[in-house]
Amino acid sequence: MFFIKTINKLRYFLELSYNGAAYHGWQNQPNAISVQAVIEKALSMLLNHDIAITGAGRTDAGVHAKQLFAHFDTDMVFNCTDLVYKLNSFLPKDIAIHHVFKVKPEAHSRFNAISRTYLYRVALNKNVFNFDAAYYVKQPLDVAKMNAASKVLLEYTDFQCFSKSNTNVKTYYCTVLQAEWFVKDNELEFVIKANRFLRNMVRAIVGTMIEIGLGKLSVEDLHTIIQSKKRSEAGFSVPAHGLYLTKIEYLFDTIIYE
Repeated sequence: MFFIKTINKLRYFLELSYNGAAYHGWQNQPNAISVQAVIEKALSMLLNHDIAITGAGRTDAGVHAKQLFAHFDTDMVFNCTDLVYKLNSFLPKDIAIHHVFKVKPEAHSRFNAISRTYLYRVALNKNVFNFDAAYYVKQPLDVAKMNAASKVLLEYTDFQCFSKSNTNVKTYYCTVLQAEWFVKDNELEFVIKANRFLRNMVRAIVGTMIEIGLGKLSVEDLHTIIQSKKRSEAGFSVPAHGLYLTKIEYLFDTIIYE
């Protein structure tokens, strides 16, 4: 692999995906393996200096990503296609790098993202081939009520009731752009898109929706829950293995050099 050392640091974006089952989330953790740490180790070895990467989001332990972007700085110039090939050779089978591309020095994988989309999979039948990829619910669910509840989310911006307690955030405000349930074969898929998400927010929303679908809560109860701003008022958090970060959007014309 051919490298040229430059005087100035250059910034690159990575596009990647991963199965999060074996990791304690995206972000580096003391005494636990993270997706970030594994990629940083591979990059540092290939580029022959310490590399720190910044992700567009911080998925929790066990959560998957079908698309995630991260950025890193280096003073090495290289062929991006070659680096993708080399990284995938070094990385484990549950992490894949799809693209590497040069961006402007001020481009930021987290702060320049304009939206993020998550998918949650709910299995309606017991299936030995997807028990680790979707959350199985035995009882019948009222999808119409769950979709009616999804529309309620579009009426609010303060989602403190769905945030994990003791989270160090400056604001609980998020703009939800889409929230919808789809029936697909023997599964339900919940798709939610927003400008940002709070920690545990999607899993708490899905758990609350399932309680509405089971008739334990009404659609009107959701207004009361959101207005309460209390996590204790909302439903349970569904397991991490059914959650997927599926898409992150940027105004690429504003951040890419070429």
